Amino acid sequence: MASRTLLIPSFLDDHFPLLRRAFASARWQPVLLTQDQGLADLGLRYIHSDMCYPAVLVAGQILRALDSGQYDAHSCGVLIGQAGDECRGSCFIRILRRVLDRAGYPEVALVSLNVRGIDRQDALPLNPGMIGKALAAAVWGDTLAIARDQLRPLEARPGTVQALWQQWVDTLDQDLVRTPSHREILARCREITASFRAVETAERPVQDVAVVGEIYTKNCRLGNWNLRDYLAANGCRVHVGGLTWQALYYMDAHTLKGPPAHRAAYRIVQQAVGRIQKEMVDILRAAGFRTLPPLSQLKAEAAGLAPLNVTVADGWLIAAEAAGWAGQGCRKILCVQPFACLPGHIFGKGQYASLQRKLPHVRLVSVDYDASTGEGTVLSRVRMLLDETLPSF
Repeated sequence: MASRTLLIPSFLDDHFPLLRRAFASARWQPVLLTQDQGLADLGLRYIHSDMCYPAVLVAGQILRALDSGQYDAHSCGVLIGQAGDECRGSCFIRILRRVLDRAGYPEVALVSLNVRGIDRQDALPLNPGMIGKALAAAVWGDTLAIARDQLRPLEARPGTVQALWQQWVDTLDQDLVRTPSHREILARCREITASFRAVETAERPVQDVAVVGEIYTKNCRLGNWNLRDYLAANGCRVHVGGLTWQALYYMDAHTLKGPPAHRAAYRIVQQAVGRIQKEMVDILRAAGFRTLPPLSQLKAEAAGLAPLNVTVADGWLIAAEAAGWAGQGCRKILCVQPFACLPGHIFGKGQYASLQRKLPHVRLVSVDYDASTGEGTVLSRVRMLLDETLPSF
């Protein structure tokens, strides 16, 4: 069949530029969407405001791209991830179908990305090559993001670190034309950390701020209103858990669910990914970068701090990451979530008060993002955290 364009909405800023290679095939040529103006207003024309904010933004970005005239709707598809759990995003593909039909794009295909066997008729076929490329993209994306975010407030010449990040993305994108080996993935990690360590830095005061919360809001500039850029510009070393932690959490949570064969498969993949994540963490720490412990260790250390039996949406990972960053010396933690994310409000925000009591030396500040929220409201909460002087312990 003729190759078609696969539109990929913004979701993981640090990983999708590399992950797109995993979605390429004779059938689909992936294109990352970059539209960022008026997305919420456009999305709200077709989606009720009670729907979660990420869904509104994703719908708006897809419609903005199709309305631009850059793409032939008759030869387009849209990639939509589905966790397959209690997150309402698991049903978003059906909502988006109605949105596209109402907006005059019934011919645009919807392609489901999931490992739970849902919406099989629309699913993107998975194969070993795709999985291998996705693993490399996740590890490299984590390594690049951790190195960049911790050096940006210290760079002697503004823009140097971001430019180096982009150079590596371009290089690694070409590496992903084929599936890299385990050894090649780790070799690139060593080269990446060495190149960032060679960046000229200047002595200046910085403060360490960790960001935890819902996956989209934590990782997408659209969902968090360019939070990482704002923090870096205000002298903060930003610490965010990477995609390998999120993926391993998902596998850990879902070994408890489904048929025995599926649970066994998750455990096998989890062990393999866990090994390479530990090696990545060792490389980053050897180069002087701060990271969360590997997920298995993070979970063990979170016992008594995080509700490890809660696996709905981002579940126990939110509190575990907060506790993990506190253990790494980050005493200021931003907890971000989108408004109208029901699991996020119940199982995310529901953990903060308990965690704050258990970690009195740390300050947790919760921030909600929504189309109806003013920028001043959000920035005032962020500034409240940045400007606070914490007592010594």
